[in-house]
Amino acid sequence: MSQAVHEQTTTRPDAPNVGIVIASWVLSFIGLGISIYLTYEHFSGSTTLACTDTGAINCLKVTTSPQSYFLGMPVSVLGLTYYVAALAMYSPWSWWSRFRLLHQVRIAFSVLGILMVLWLLTAELVIIKSICLWCTGVHVVTFCLFVLAIVGSQRALERDDLT
Repeated sequence: MSQAVHEQTTTRPDAPNVGIVIASWVLSFIGLGISIYLTYEHFSGSTTLACTDTGAINCLKVTTSPQSYFLGMPVSVLGLTYYVAALAMYSPWSWWSRFRLLHQVRIAFSVLGILMVLWLLTAELVIIKSICLWCTGVHVVTFCLFVLAIVGSQRALERDDLT
């Protein structure tokens, strides 16, 4: 391969940032792991969450509150579903896709995630008046994915080879 072709294929300014691709996929696995744990705890009826259960930090109070359900579904299951989808939305194959719609859907997906986080934070701080550290972990991961999706998808949408 000639030097000019090699440079064009490896250093294209409109290529996805490898750091964003790797970070977003790793964060998706972390979010999935936490969601699996919270879903297991929800359905096992466990009251032994690996988190304090007194004071302002009270995972049990948060995860057993009426606000731990959204539209009749446990929030942990919604989180699990979100992160299963996130594995696809933030996979390297998705980032390198030539389909414009996929990059636009990734942005909408991340906005949906951050809106849910804002609702859950409001519920924790205003209604429940307690914080769950496991939930906070999911919130931080979702926020980081939101930022990566906005930055990375904007760059992806500037590509000239999208269909």
